Amino acid sequence: MASESWQLGSSPSDAEKQFSRCAAKLRALRADSSQLRQELNLLFDQLLSENYNKNFDLSISIQPENVCNLLTHASCLVPLSQEHLVIKLCQLVHHLLNQLKVIMDEQTLDVMVNYTASALKVCSTWTHTDVLLALSTEVYGNGPQCHQHLSDLLGEDGVLLQYSSPSQPNMELRRVALTCMANICLRIPGQPPLDDQYRSVCFRVFLKTLHSPKPPNTDELFYCLVIQAALKGLQFCLSGGKWKFGGGEELGSVLAALKRLMFQGAPGVSIERLAVLYPAPLPQYEGVSAPKPAEPPKPSEPPKDAAVPGKASGNKKKRSKGKGKKTKTEESRADDGEEEDREAVPAPLKGGGREGSRGEEETRPKLSASFLYPSWKRISSDSEFSDPEGNVQSKLRLNHGRVRQGALHCLLVVVKAVEKRTLYGYWSSFIPDSPIGGPPPLTLLTIILKDPSPKVRLCALQVLSAMLDGSRQFLAVAEDTASPRTSYTPFSFTLATSVRELHRTLSLALLAETSPQTLTQVIKCLAFLVANAPYHRLRPGLLTLLWKQIRPYVRHRDVTVRVSVLTLYGALVTTQAPLPEVQLLLRQPEDSSSSSSSGSFTPQDSALSWRQRDGVPSPSRTPVKPSQRSPSTHSPHTPRSPGEKESAPPWLLLLCVSLVIQPREDQSDSDGVGGGVALEPPPVRLAALQVLSHLVRGYFCLTQACLCDIGQVSTRCLGETDPSIQLHGAKLLEEFGTGIIQQYRAEGNVPESSRVPIEQVVQFWSDVLSGPLNRALQSEQDPTLQASACDTLSSILPKAFAQLPDKTQLMCITVLLGLTYIENYLVKTAAVRALGIYILFPCLREDVMFVADTANTILAALDDRSANVRAKAAWSLGNLTDTLIVNMESVGVDFQEELSDMLLLKMLQAATRASADKDRVKSNSVRALGNLLHFLRQSQMTRSAFQRPLEDAVRALVKTVQSEATMKVRWNACYALGNAFRNPALPLDSAPWSHDAFSALCHVVTSCKNFKVRIKSAAALAVPAQRSCYGDPERFSRVWRALAAALEASEDTNDFLEYCYSASLRHTLSQALLHLLSVSQSQDMPALAASLAGEEGRGIKEHLIKYLRAEEGGGGGGGEEGEKNTEGDSFHPQQRLGGLRQTLIRLRAEGEGWGEGEGGKEVVVPFLEDILKTCEESCFASEN
Repeated sequence: MASESWQLGSSPSDAEKQFSRCAAKLRALRADSSQLRQELNLLFDQLLSENYNKNFDLSISIQPENVCNLLTHASCLVPLSQEHLVIKLCQLVHHLLNQLKVIMDEQTLDVMVNYTASALKVCSTWTHTDVLLALSTEVYGNGPQCHQHLSDLLGEDGVLLQYSSPSQPNMELRRVALTCMANICLRIPGQPPLDDQYRSVCFRVFLKTLHSPKPPNTDELFYCLVIQAALKGLQFCLSGGKWKFGGGEELGSVLAALKRLMFQGAPGVSIERLAVLYPAPLPQYEGVSAPKPAEPPKPSEPPKDAAVPGKASGNKKKRSKGKGKKTKTEESRADDGEEEDREAVPAPLKGGGREGSRGEEETRPKLSASFLYPSWKRISSDSEFSDPEGNVQSKLRLNHGRVRQGALHCLLVVVKAVEKRTLYGYWSSFIPDSPIGGPPPLTLLTIILKDPSPKVRLCALQVLSAMLDGSRQFLAVAEDTASPRTSYTPFSFTLATSVRELHRTLSLALLAETSPQTLTQVIKCLAFLVANAPYHRLRPGLLTLLWKQIRPYVRHRDVTVRVSVLTLYGALVTTQAPLPEVQLLLRQPEDSSSSSSSGSFTPQDSALSWRQRDGVPSPSRTPVKPSQRSPSTHSPHTPRSPGEKESAPPWLLLLCVSLVIQPREDQSDSDGVGGGVALEPPPVRLAALQVLSHLVRGYFCLTQACLCDIGQVSTRCLGETDPSIQLHGAKLLEEFGTGIIQQYRAEGNVPESSRVPIEQVVQFWSDVLSGPLNRALQSEQDPTLQASACDTLSSILPKAFAQLPDKTQLMCITVLLGLTYIENYLVKTAAVRALGIYILFPCLREDVMFVADTANTILAALDDRSANVRAKAAWSLGNLTDTLIVNMESVGVDFQEELSDMLLLKMLQAATRASADKDRVKSNSVRALGNLLHFLRQSQMTRSAFQRPLEDAVRALVKTVQSEATMKVRWNACYALGNAFRNPALPLDSAPWSHDAFSALCHVVTSCKNFKVRIKSAAALAVPAQRSCYGDPERFSRVWRALAAALEASEDTNDFLEYCYSASLRHTLSQALLHLLSVSQSQDMPALAASLAGEEGRGIKEHLIKYLRAEEGGGGGGGEEGEKNTEGDSFHPQQRLGGLRQTLIRLRAEGEGWGEGEGGKEVVVPFLEDILKTCEESCFASEN
């Protein structure tokens, strides 16, 4: 074809000159010229003969507008009656647009689409293949812009629907029509998607094509090309959005077609043609779960997809004519991989209709009888097809591979488009449970192990990675620690078997893979598996085998492989950390780990061993010597005592340290920088730094011995010029500082002897703060580094900060206060957050000047235009007001009097305004309001300047409680009201807003769907210590009725996640009811008696007895910011009974003076006596 002939000797400059000459001649032609046909023929031939491909020469710079003008003018000169000229013009359209990657403007697009669409109506059928090819190039990514032509092309009798129909006998015409439809569906980023009506039409056509069998007497190669076009169209249809093409039947139909086609032409594989794949019934892994039945086999799926010997006609051995050729058994596979990998993973190509390079030959393997080892590793020494250029079978095998690749690309898009929960039902169709019993099923793992094409294996690994990504919630059910049942197999055991099978298969692929690109994807896939599988619920051993197997790949010659190995190590030390199995692996000294892994070296070890030391392959580079290590610590290869082995730094840590700071041993690595001592390539160093951060975060107790080494690495990284290295160095410092803080927390329960000594911590931070971290804090040209340095400052242990020199403390505070005025929101956010942490430091929180400076800084940040800055400022304001409460309780009135009244007023007003902001700002603003209302003194509340802001603050809390905000905001608002009620100076009995506050809490405690909000509202209603705070008897009885009704309905929920909090809710409600009884007065007795005398009273009695016996656990319903334990000191049953006795004594004493009109005591007192007697009897019985 003319479009494929181009002159190899022509230079880019000649091509541009030729285009300009032809364009000028074309513009000079007139439609009435007598020589028009001959001139057009000549010009078209000249234009078609040139190679304009920019991949061939980047210096070609023909402007798109010149191409558009040429095509528009040519379309005006070529009448539709001249069909040979029409064909040449269509070939020219495809040639220019495809090679120059021209995006046509809307006017040219309209003209050319109108021309080609008219040609389809007017010209003979024999021209339509070329016309459709031109049309497919024009509409590539322009589907929505062609809306006025879509009805003619894709309507009920549209030409594309006619030509793409399975009944169309001309396979080439059918293929080009499908390609045209695919290009219409393609969505380019930034453009609107194709109308759903036409997308659905195309989807049905593509799906019908994939399910239609090969027509009789049709060449297999042409059929493969048609299927490839349909797969590309289906991929474009599904890309860039959620699944929109119907329910489970349509999805099952797509998956059935794709599963069959991903084995198309695979050697020795036969798979049944299914119309639909049905999902396997899964037990509920969310919500209330029923007993888990055994997973029944799917009725519509074949029992097992068996691998049977192939029956392809091209299975006969052939010899190439001419020279005899010997096939290299060891090298043929690797050569094939290199040849395949020259092409990138296919992206949509302009025009989409032409098949590409011919030089790819894939060696057909002999079938292996065993599934346990990849069949393609056993390659026949006799090449079946030796001439890739002319052999039909070679082309067919190549196109079969492209079909499999296209099917997997489609499957990848489906996995990304379909909701995870829906996709889990189809896992068993693509991921096997076990290799035991009968022939192995045909799944993605079959392709990963047995497909001869590295690109197809790569695609299968990408699909598997996408399925594993985000599957943690689904895989969390897996468990095989208990012995399996004999009557049925639980779903948890089946899922655990799938995880083990994935480990087994990917480990085999890791050993067998030779293509670096595919090997990288195998390791990435393992990282996804490790990150999502619940190893704490599986029998140990999986991670140990994997740990040892990937060890040799740390020194692989390919940089991307080395990076992926480090990523996998990062996943291993992150998953469910600290995991006992990984702890044991980290504790193994380097020499034992090396010897134990010697048996797991891969067949490609000669390729991997690119670092040599003294003529002996080393399992890793020599680790850097720890700068501060006890004299008893020996070299890695020196025998150690068991105690010394325990204290030895982890091999992985030493490896990562050496990868970051040591020179590379092989200076000939292609990634190195010429001249001087070269370090590892930046991607390797960044990955090593990330592993170090994960290691410090998850296994701090094993890394703390290398305190000085980690400080040295971080300091070295911060002193470099690469911003990414600097950033990761700062992140490592932050992680280490956070680990030290976790050790020193009381709830950490870490013995004093196991902590990093405080003297070492002080010295560590003194060295760090006097080094390059200070420069990073002032690095205005790199805001991200500045922000990370602020985060590092906030990770200093408070106790160590207090022992730093005064000038160092002052430097930290001054820098942070100054950085809050930087314009960059990242820096400002990090600085405000760090101040919010510093305000909690015991050595700073009583410094009134620091508190005032920090408060003014936070107030300024609360008005920032960035929502991120405002959210972090609100969090810091919440911390600051927490500090005010702590100081009020520890220092007393002196601190309250020293703090400026005007500053308090500003904070109150700012927090009130912020409570109307976005939810992430609001949640901490209401927390600050509760603290401020608790902190205010009587003298301040009586001042006129405070009265209106005080009322506004309470009403803001009431409004938030009643709002439709997120539940975290609402329960923080409920807690804030309870916090405010703790202030005895707050006029709850007389203030006009107090009625609204109690009403809001009463409404929420009975009606809110979220039990944590109910818990917080009930706790708030139990805070007021005096009866007068509850107002008149009517308000008191309303509070009582609300709490009683909430107690009765405390189990009324269909949400399992809420049901988990029902015990805590009953605990808090029972405590609140007893509190109301303890403060009740004579005027409250009638209402209490009316409630306790009937059926409601019996329910209340039952719950109160359980509470007093401590039969149900209490709790605050979560550990959110600003929450405190609302249970007081009355957790022990004897303490609770003591409180009840005190209430009874008071009611009996006061009841003697009550008049006849104040009835009710004859119900309330016996009610409490009966409860007390029941509880005492049960206590006595339990003691005996």
